[in-house]
Amino acid sequence: MKAFAQFQGTAHYLTDPALESVVNAALALERPLLVKGEPGTGKTLLAEALAEALGTELIHWPVKSTTRAQDGLYVYDTVQRLYEARFGDGGPEAVKDIRRYIKLGPLGRALSAAERVVLLIDEVDKADLEFPNDLLHELDRMRFTITETGDEIVARHRPVVIITSNNEKELPDAFLRRCVFHFIDFPEPELMKRIVRVHHPHLDELLVDQAIGAFYDVRGASRLRKRPSTSELIDWLHVLARSGVPTDKIRQELPFAGVLLKKEQDQRALEEARAQRRRP
Repeated sequence: MKAFAQFQGTAHYLTDPALESVVNAALALERPLLVKGEPGTGKTLLAEALAEALGTELIHWPVKSTTRAQDGLYVYDTVQRLYEARFGDGGPEAVKDIRRYIKLGPLGRALSAAERVVLLIDEVDKADLEFPNDLLHELDRMRFTITETGDEIVARHRPVVIITSNNEKELPDAFLRRCVFHFIDFPEPELMKRIVRVHHPHLDELLVDQAIGAFYDVRGASRLRKRPSTSELIDWLHVLARSGVPTDKIRQELPFAGVLLKKEQDQRALEEARAQRRRP
């Protein structure tokens, strides 16, 4: 079996031993890695970091409610062919070669790539229930036929597949059996501080400590519909540093709360929680 380099994160993507071990297990088994976790835990960034670590191309397939597995393989652009037949310079004769109108999708590009690539199938749970099983059927076969031309595409290299899910719906058991699974927990304060230092290496230590403390206070408030994520903390720190807010005011007054909380109901819920704590 071909050996893979051990994944240990990158300079810009910090990991923990549990995540590293499951990524390396997926690489060794050559199975898709299904990653779940709340928004902002780095599911999508994991695929980018893995592509960087392996020195290979990343192909991103964002899934929508209307996405079908077939769309990921290829699309036959009949509209463009009809348009060129009617209005193109060459007329009907110029559009006889159907191959000109076959456009490979993300999965098709991954299977036909000359080198191994990382394929990110993002938010698989947005599609209908048949999509996950259809998807793994194609990945198992590692080949597909373009019906309109009869051409068969056979993969030379099995892509490294990262599949993300936000838990919007249950995924089929058959799909889960064929994946390696990992749930990314939201970072603890110590890991969060290391993540912050990657993005803001020169910020004042006291500013960072106060902001992280206030950030976890906010996340701990009850009745929040959308808890702030890592990316929002990074943005908030940038604003705090630029504004020159005194560090002793950060936790007390929570300036620029709109950078952290993006829903009116959450801002009201936080204000109520803070007012309750201030009561004697």
